[in-house]
Amino acid sequence: MKLLNYTTTYFAFLLLLIITVWALIFYWQMLDEIYDSMDDGLENQKMLVIQKAIKDPSILQKTNFDDGYYTFRKVTKSDKILSHRDQYRDTTMYMLNEDDFEPVRLLESIFRHEDEYYKVKVITSMVEEDDLIEDLFYSILWLYIGMVVSILLLNNFLLKKVWHPFYDLLRKLKNFNIESDQEIHYAETNIEEFKLLNKNVDRLLKKSRESYVNQKQFIENASHELQTPLAISINKLELLLESEHLNEKDISLLADGIQNLERLSKFNKSLLLLSKIENRQFENIETLNINQVLQEIIDSLEDLADLRKINIEFEQQQQLLFEGNKELIFILYVNLIKNAIIHSSKNNRIYINVAQNEVVIQNEGEHSLNTAVIFQRFYKKSGVKSSTGIGLALAKAIADKYELGLHYQFREGHLFLTKFPVNLKNS
Repeated sequence: MKLLNYTTTYFAFLLLLIITVWALIFYWQMLDEIYDSMDDGLENQKMLVIQKAIKDPSILQKTNFDDGYYTFRKVTKSDKILSHRDQYRDTTMYMLNEDDFEPVRLLESIFRHEDEYYKVKVITSMVEEDDLIEDLFYSILWLYIGMVVSILLLNNFLLKKVWHPFYDLLRKLKNFNIESDQEIHYAETNIEEFKLLNKNVDRLLKKSRESYVNQKQFIENASHELQTPLAISINKLELLLESEHLNEKDISLLADGIQNLERLSKFNKSLLLLSKIENRQFENIETLNINQVLQEIIDSLEDLADLRKINIEFEQQQQLLFEGNKELIFILYVNLIKNAIIHSSKNNRIYINVAQNEVVIQNEGEHSLNTAVIFQRFYKKSGVKSSTGIGLALAKAIADKYELGLHYQFREGHLFLTKFPVNLKNS
């Protein structure tokens, strides 16, 4: 949800609450004012009726409301009558024009005339509360709708213009690429908070760019400075190994040293490659035929598979095309397939299938691997000495880079699945 719509939603709910509370208060105040006005009117009518009765005692015989708005009834003298106060109450009365009982306001009062006591009742029509509530409800409803529409219009026209520097910055940050030496040009604004935001974003981007360049240079230098002495050391030990003056013990020690140096060299290359992937230093994008890449990998690993007497079955139900860096995709599937070969028992098979925009690599196994740590660096379940424990971490990093959704399952064997987005027409 966008920021403007988010705030509008809060305003709408808050406005509904405020208007509801305000409507209740207004209703009770308006009702109180109506009653107060009617009671004043009844008080005035009572006084006029009593004056009229004093001048014309014949009206004291009027005992019902058939032909007027007041009645009289003689009452006996008593303490209760003497202490009687005017009483106002609501009641209903049949109205000929409505052909129904309608609410009225009634005033009862006691007065004295020629040593006799009379109770006078005066009535007046009043507003029906249900009609009043209904009218008030619809008035408040239309007021609420009008105010919400006004807020929406305000947000989408006036406030959208005010927030333009913020959304402009978001759009530029979305398209920002730290690998390219591009600068962000910030929109002009008079709002102090947006100026401060632009200033801090600019500072952070420059610092991030500087850190990225330094890290990239370090990786490149480390790749050269570490691999060169390792290669020289391995070559010299191999030359020494060819010497005729060595006994079997010396040869064994040299062989172990060469093996460990080669493992260190392989480990160093893997770590540097992983750092390059995480820092997005592989940006050469091309259209790849995944089937052909897999076939090349299978051909390159054929000798290793034959040595371990592993049969690789390659099924192609679909020609899968994808846009990416060939070197990275090659490394991804080399690690997965080589991992399956190394960790499979002899005389077993590996099944590779391309279908429905996914690649499945499956080898036989008896027990499931720990899915929580299988893609972590340096995780090694088997005792294979040549393994660096970083191959699956490399594969996972590459898959995450291209959003291929690499994950592991155990279904009558170990299964690694990569799911490709449909960004090219496959057949």
